[in-house]
Amino acid sequence: MLAAALLVGAYLTAASAPAIASAGTDAAPASTAIFNDRVRVVTETYDLGDEAFSDPTSGTVSEIRAVVRRPSTVRRRLPVVIVSHGSWYGCTDPEAQKWPCENGTPYPSYRGYDYFAKALAQRGFVVVSLSADAINMTSFDYGDRARLINEHLRLWQQLSQGEGVLAKSLPALSSHVDMQRVGTVGHSRGGKGVMWQASDKHRDEVPDGVRIGAVLALAPVKFDDPEGDNSDTLVTDTPVAVVTTGCDGAVGEQGQRYLDDAKGHSSAPAYSVSLHDGNHNFFNTQWSPPAPLGEDDSTCPTRELAPTTQQDAFTTYATAFFEKHLNDNPKGECLLTGRQPLTGVKSTTRVVEPVTN
Repeated sequence: MLAAALLVGAYLTAASAPAIASAGTDAAPASTAIFNDRVRVVTETYDLGDEAFSDPTSGTVSEIRAVVRRPSTVRRRLPVVIVSHGSWYGCTDPEAQKWPCENGTPYPSYRGYDYFAKALAQRGFVVVSLSADAINMTSFDYGDRARLINEHLRLWQQLSQGEGVLAKSLPALSSHVDMQRVGTVGHSRGGKGVMWQASDKHRDEVPDGVRIGAVLALAPVKFDDPEGDNSDTLVTDTPVAVVTTGCDGAVGEQGQRYLDDAKGHSSAPAYSVSLHDGNHNFFNTQWSPPAPLGEDDSTCPTRELAPTTQQDAFTTYATAFFEKHLNDNPKGECLLTGRQPLTGVKSTTRVVEPVTN
């Protein structure tokens, strides 16, 4: 059963070398109650091409493309959070049928979490939001999503040693990322993808030298194939958080079942929050109006959350989760457990305590 409803708000206070498509520095907002307004954030990208990765298991051919947000000043090794979007149009022309896009250009779903990436970067994280358009065009294999994450992690592990194809493009981060403190976020089908990638069954596929320290499934897909066999997504030794919404017209709140799977089996805590009036698409700004192909999928349009309100609630909750489990910072644990009600959004929290010997 879900715990009592809470009000959620903001708790945070004061191939050869890949191409860089853009680089810039964002000034923090002049006034905010959520983010550290003293930290400037740099945005960089890397792009190895539309067909840079051939999956060794399935043969699916994918792009290697990502946007990176980081603090402008890097003096030590920083934790890394990988973000993987879910299923959407793979090309800007909705009639496109092939990959690479025969019409239009790759759809920028991976840019839909810039608000979240900036917030974490202001807290000292490196956030890598990867593109998975080829998978959306050609594959329904959740293993493909997991293995694409692992390929990016392989490149980042090389970068952490001052080596590899990313070193020339991201010089400030060369030898300055801590691959023992890695978190993942997956939205929608990407949510099942990150659970698959971190699962007990598939964790041996994670690149050597990389440790997944926290996994967050955002409005995730949840179904077992075959029915009743949850081994592909069962995570029992890594902290997990799940965010769902009460008016999700795409997948409902099926993601809460990941906590059911963990109960009685996991040696790490599992948390969830349900945002009562949120929907599926508003977590990604490229899937939401007024984006060209954006859609409002809410099942309760008369009381739905404003997009920025929903995004702020997710950002606050997710930041507390990654601060606790990647930075050993317990200040936001009260939000994860529901001990501290926060203003702005009606929600319900749930915690599955780890099993003890």
